[in-house]
Amino acid sequence: MLQFHSHIITDLLEDSNGGLVITSSGLGLHKLISSLLHLHHNSQGCLLILTATSSQKTSISQNYQNALEITSDLPANQRLSLYNSGGVLFITSRILIVDLLTCRLPTSVVAGIVILNAHSISDTSTEAFIVRILRLKNRSIYVRAFSDRPHSMVSGFAKAERTLKCLFLRKLHLWPRFQVYVSQDLERDPPEVVDIRVPMSTYMIGIQKAVIEVMDACLKEMRKTNKVDVEDLTVENGLFKSFDEIVRSQLDPIWHTLGKRTKQLVSDLKTLRKLLDYLVRYDAVTYLKYLDSLRASESFRSVWIFAESSYKIFEYAKKRVYHFGRSDSGKLGQSKTASTKKRKLNDSKMDEDQSTSAESRVVLEEVLEEPPKWKVLLDVLMEIQEERDKQASPGEEKDHLVDGDDNGIVLVACKDEHSCMQLEDCITNGSQKVMREEWEKYLLSKVQLQALPKRNAKKAKGPKGFGVLDGVVAASPGKKAEVSSISKQEHDALLAAASKVSKRINKDIVGEDDDQNHVDGGGFVKGKGKGKKKKGSAGEKTNNDVAPNGNAIDGGCSDEVFLRKHDQGLDAESSKEIKKLPPVVFYALESDKKILDILKPSTIIAYHPDIAFVREVEIYKAENPSRKVKVYFLFYEESTEVQKFEASVRRENGAFESLIRQKSLMMIPVDQDGRCLGLDSSNEPQSVISQNQITRKAGGRREAEREMQVIVDMREFMSTLPNVLHQKGMRIIPVTLEVGDYILSPLICVERKSIQDLFGSFASGRLYHQVEMMSRYYRIPVLLIEFSQDKSFSFQSASEIGDEVTPNSIISKLSLLVLHFPRLRIIWSRSLYATAEIFASLKSNQDEPDEVKAIRVGVPSEEGVVENDVRAENYNTSAVEMLRRLPGVTDSNYRAIMDGCKSLAELAMLPVERLAELMGGQKAAKMLREFLDAKYPTLL
Repeated sequence: MLQFHSHIITDLLEDSNGGLVITSSGLGLHKLISSLLHLHHNSQGCLLILTATSSQKTSISQNYQNALEITSDLPANQRLSLYNSGGVLFITSRILIVDLLTCRLPTSVVAGIVILNAHSISDTSTEAFIVRILRLKNRSIYVRAFSDRPHSMVSGFAKAERTLKCLFLRKLHLWPRFQVYVSQDLERDPPEVVDIRVPMSTYMIGIQKAVIEVMDACLKEMRKTNKVDVEDLTVENGLFKSFDEIVRSQLDPIWHTLGKRTKQLVSDLKTLRKLLDYLVRYDAVTYLKYLDSLRASESFRSVWIFAESSYKIFEYAKKRVYHFGRSDSGKLGQSKTASTKKRKLNDSKMDEDQSTSAESRVVLEEVLEEPPKWKVLLDVLMEIQEERDKQASPGEEKDHLVDGDDNGIVLVACKDEHSCMQLEDCITNGSQKVMREEWEKYLLSKVQLQALPKRNAKKAKGPKGFGVLDGVVAASPGKKAEVSSISKQEHDALLAAASKVSKRINKDIVGEDDDQNHVDGGGFVKGKGKGKKKKGSAGEKTNNDVAPNGNAIDGGCSDEVFLRKHDQGLDAESSKEIKKLPPVVFYALESDKKILDILKPSTIIAYHPDIAFVREVEIYKAENPSRKVKVYFLFYEESTEVQKFEASVRRENGAFESLIRQKSLMMIPVDQDGRCLGLDSSNEPQSVISQNQITRKAGGRREAEREMQVIVDMREFMSTLPNVLHQKGMRIIPVTLEVGDYILSPLICVERKSIQDLFGSFASGRLYHQVEMMSRYYRIPVLLIEFSQDKSFSFQSASEIGDEVTPNSIISKLSLLVLHFPRLRIIWSRSLYATAEIFASLKSNQDEPDEVKAIRVGVPSEEGVVENDVRAENYNTSAVEMLRRLPGVTDSNYRAIMDGCKSLAELAMLPVERLAELMGGQKAAKMLREFLDAKYPTLL
């Protein structure tokens, strides 16, 4: 254990109440927690670990093997036995809160709680609900919360202080990277670091510059709205994911008043950030494919596409993969580099090609620019192997193996799995083969896209750009027609090349199936017949190694299309060098697995440098001071990759400086025993309504307060409303309900819908069925529409509400719902707290609900009879349930079927035409008719 880890544990143990620990990212938080778990003894009671991700569970379990996990698959009696065992248990918040409310978990057997990812906790979260219940019933329980994202703890007003209060904690422990004990441990014997700056290609620099210009233009337009904090709107902040959250959180309260332009700008900034990230992460072909998908999906909506510099992004990305133009026009790159050369694709037409006029020749030249880091990575691996070969002499071997445990593994850390697989393929098969495969996949995707059925989409009226994003370029009509013609020729040429690749792949497969001896030896495919191949001699293999897809490509026009193939001569050299490389393991940073202690590498290459991974390497070296560790950092020179890395360090340091200032000014209320009072509702003043009610009764004399009860469906514990209801002093009874979400009284049933859920329920028809079921069993069915507190209290702006009923309008759908169910009551709630007040007022003159009856509502008995069914007098409910289970019958058409026929027997006699009228379509009617006419299988 490192010294600063022991200091953190000592600080935590000083306060029996617990504390909140915030560390820099990558400082071995899983090891710290594992060390704490080793101090726990079963005799103290069970220790519960909440909000742990799957990767965190795995990392902690590697250092502490005695932890068990409680899942929903375990029955209640097995969970109870695990609670009583006194061990360390991983458990979800939803399971724990239900077990606490149903008294399946005796609080006396709980020693403490460990909460991970404390930055995600708020006063309405389920974790705060759990801590409040445990504190009320067992004040000796300790709570230890941890977070390694300091920048998330400074978002919002007094986030750290509110987190402490909702967890009933007093102590805040801050451990940044620049803390004295941390610096001493990590800088005592640091690893050897080699910083390699890789120059970007010319086109990569052009793309980066263009994206930044477009992003800056979008930010300038955002500033003009005067609705966002200008200080946050910088390009540097735009490099981080949290930037989207910052902008959206500022605009959410007025989101319904914003125009389409502003809303689209928020989405465009997210897209532009991805373009910068993917530029340095992926290869040229993958990047071009992503740009093509953006152009197809966002071409008529996005504002950034019409920006002045956006065309450079597409143009430069295309030039990294291929050049297109006429052979004599100069529009195509005339200079023949060492990696490209022109090849004629069909030897049989050579004489005819020479006689063709130069003006009619269209050339598609493959460039297939490799990421500059690929070659540098290969050079670094070769350098590592050369150094090891030099040290392999008997005299130097002992110095190399200082601790006798060097396995020689080189760990390459990449951002994601795709990069890992691609780099592994690059080292194994050669970089040019990888680029060739990506190029062929790109071409094949063009064919697949062309084969999709086309919709008759309306043409856009024109660019909807504005201001600096207008994107208007003056051009003559003739020039515009020329550009359109070139674009069509380019598209046709790509399709022609793609079709040749597809045919070549199919012929290769057929050739392998027919006869393994008839493998193409480097010749070219001739004609359209399958399996027709022309074998060449050894000399022909050297000259015609351009492949089976080397026919003269018909570009879909009268012009001839030639292909300049990318030179593959370097693959042979690279394949020879592969044998000299050391053993390499690729690691995806997004997997968040802690593998340094497992692999114990002696050399680490940060292909995509990440601040958290850098800290993990420092921890690894500090724990193994006798091991020689060498770290290579690969940065693109003068790129946003360097800027983002440096900005992440500055942002983290700034977050800790802010937390240090907040800690000095915090005011945590405590009781006489020195324990935090938290955000308990009992300490809050009574509402005005309750005060008025008291003064009207017997001169203000208080009555004996009765406990309010609310029956809550199990599925509702995914939301935070039960927590707020409990804060208001209501008793929560969790059960599984067939009808409704909340039962307030024997008469009142509430179906709660968030805004997103409301739209989805209308679209699927589920809401109609839910309201119908509530109307059948309860006298006062209620639809609660709940808005978020930090968002606008409106569906849409007043200007968007029309006078007529339209099928796409949410207001129209609500109006029709109320007309169909006159007893339905709709309640609009601004926030969770407003909902709690509404529930309290609705229950003021009502009896408390019966838990047993609520569970039985809507559930048929063994005889098939449903109790308290209001509609049972008018409908045969068993027959209705039978009808709704037939094929083709849905929530949206079964009522029309009931109106059209009196019984199931009459339904079985209806022809398909009549069924189609009732069911709203031929497909559903045919499905039901086939089911009814199907013969019963016999054993004959």
